[in-house]
Amino acid sequence: MNLNATLFIQTIVFVILGWVTMRFIWPPLIKAIEERQRKIAEGLASSEKAEKSLAEAKASATDIIKEARVQANKIVEQANRRSNEVVEEARGTAIAEGQRLLAEARNEVTLESNRAREQLRREVALIAVAGAGKLLGREIDARAHADLLEKLALEIERG
Repeated sequence: MNLNATLFIQTIVFVILGWVTMRFIWPPLIKAIEERQRKIAEGLASSEKAEKSLAEAKASATDIIKEARVQANKIVEQANRRSNEVVEEARGTAIAEGQRLLAEARNEVTLESNRAREQLRREVALIAVAGAGKLLGREIDARAHADLLEKLALEIERG
């Protein structure tokens, strides 16, 4: 065989193979590559979008946590204020109740003191009448001499 003919035939086969490849094999291959590039680009875009969304979610979560802490601090502060108010109210009530009880006790002491004085006055009057009766040798009527006995009791009380 002739070298030129072999080369010529190989060239023709190469051209035909190139044409078949360009016509039937290359387009689906290019289409598959472009589809793959498109999917990769979409994936990257989705990834960037997800990263942005994650950053926004983190920022939002941080803001929500800060807001929750502020609200919690406000609630704790309000609870502290309310507990102080309750303690002050209880203290005021206790002081008022103590003063009321002290006033009642003073009134009771005054009443008891007056009762004791009155009882003592009666007893002194009876003793004075009994003593005067013994001195005079006769019995003195307490009803008849009530004014005199009252004056005597007042003088004894004054000391």
